[in-house]
Amino acid sequence: MILAKHDENTVGRDFIVGDIHGQLELLNSEMRRVEFDKAVDRLFSVGDLIDRGAESFDCLSLVFEPWFHGVRGNHEELARAALDGVGGRDWSLWQMNGGSWVYLHDAREVRSILKAAMEHLPYAREVEVEGCRIGIVHAEPPEDWSLIELEDHPAGRQQMVWGRSRIQRGDETPVEGIDAVVVGHTPVKEPTTLGNVHYIDTGAFRTGRLTLIEMREVSG
Repeated sequence: MILAKHDENTVGRDFIVGDIHGQLELLNSEMRRVEFDKAVDRLFSVGDLIDRGAESFDCLSLVFEPWFHGVRGNHEELARAALDGVGGRDWSLWQMNGGSWVYLHDAREVRSILKAAMEHLPYAREVEVEGCRIGIVHAEPPEDWSLIELEDHPAGRQQMVWGRSRIQRGDETPVEGIDAVVVGHTPVKEPTTLGNVHYIDTGAFRTGRLTLIEMREVSG
């Protein structure tokens, strides 16, 4: 699936969290801070649930929870490529980028769970929040949100998972066709906004700071 859409949450609150990278205890701490109610609240993720943190396996399993909704990040893609192959360059690349947690588990089990998890991780999500449409991708949205659903959009998926050109340029041009977009991928000292794109990866694996905010904070 490329894009998943979510209607307004009429019974609870919606939150969004930056790159978790295996820091489950940090996530649990943030959820306690906001008194997250799993019965009615929803948690959206900008991807990169895994790698660099020892609790990556448990973080990957979050995708099977009914209150959790993530998008795929480049680290999920790195793991998929590595586990689908047999050694070689993909495996080495994954290990250089934080995949050593796999040795704490049976690699075959990890591969099986990851394959199932990817079915729950589209490239993008769109959430209605207080009458606004909020988009979520891991790395970088296209210049027009409607391009996401075009199968022939050049390099669109690669951009959504790996892109950094917008933040590197300091590009404040708003993404068309959407009220706001929330992304991770590129670590920032503090949550940063360029145009209508909000960057919330505060480098939890390195800084110990995981950003979790209410979606309505970016709906304006």
